[in-house]
Amino acid sequence: MSDSGKDSLSDQRTGRPFVPDNVARAIHQRLVSLKSAGIAELPKSTDELKFPGLVLEKPKTQNTAPSIVAERPASKTKYVSPPNVQKAARPAKKNATRQPTPSEIPVAGYAGGALFPPAENYGPGVPVEERATQLEVIQQEVAGCTACPELAATRKQTVFGVGAVHPRLVFLGEAPGADEDRQGEPFVGAAGQLLTKIIEAMKLSREEVYILNTLKCRPPGNRNPLELELRNCCDFSIRQLEILQPEFICCLGSIAAKTLLNTKQSIGRLRGQFYKWRGSRVLATYHPAYLLRSPDAKKHVWNDMKLIMAEMGME
Repeated sequence: MSDSGKDSLSDQRTGRPFVPDNVARAIHQRLVSLKSAGIAELPKSTDELKFPGLVLEKPKTQNTAPSIVAERPASKTKYVSPPNVQKAARPAKKNATRQPTPSEIPVAGYAGGALFPPAENYGPGVPVEERATQLEVIQQEVAGCTACPELAATRKQTVFGVGAVHPRLVFLGEAPGADEDRQGEPFVGAAGQLLTKIIEAMKLSREEVYILNTLKCRPPGNRNPLELELRNCCDFSIRQLEILQPEFICCLGSIAAKTLLNTKQSIGRLRGQFYKWRGSRVLATYHPAYLLRSPDAKKHVWNDMKLIMAEMGME
């Protein structure tokens, strides 16, 4: 074929000659477009061109049947992991209002990670005869702490913790109130008196358990602790628990439970079962102050105490 014969194939629209490679590329791109549109076959004709390597596949049908997820069988262990309820943060909206600083954020689950980081177990144990001395060292650090300026300026004194240095059971509360701030001891007000009755109903005494709060200073007006305040204070409580290494921790109220277990779940959902934090088994229940407002909830707290008693081998 002459050179002029090679150029005889032209675009009827523009009259410009096509190079055969361009023709093949154009047809190839057209077939790929048809394939992506779901066309599996083309009508045959005498002018059919074959392009090695191009295979048109029938579109795969999408399975629209609903997926079935088998329910997880109930755990037979004595404790379960705290529910993971952390949600991804939503992107900030345009023209949004000023975001609060960490000191302005009330407790409701923490984006910054666990305040009480879990671990497989406690560290090396402290001999019983040395525990009182080590706790006193931490107590002096707490007494001189000014990490939270507002709390340091408004408190009468810090509230560290009281009880046995080798307890099987520790009660972890929220923060001191007015009576605690005045006397320097946790749970001595009306809620504390009710806690004492609960402990005695368990055939124990305050001297046989250990009682502490997540926050060592009274928040002004008995407001909820702020996240930054808990972050500043949590190391003291962790060190206390590392020294005490109790078998059981009873969280009193949502602040203590959410802080220790790093969850947003309500206390109503958390109570009634054991969780694990390091070497301790954790049970959450209602705060005694809540029982003073809602006496009907006392039966739920007593049921939770009976769970602890059963695990401790008590009648």
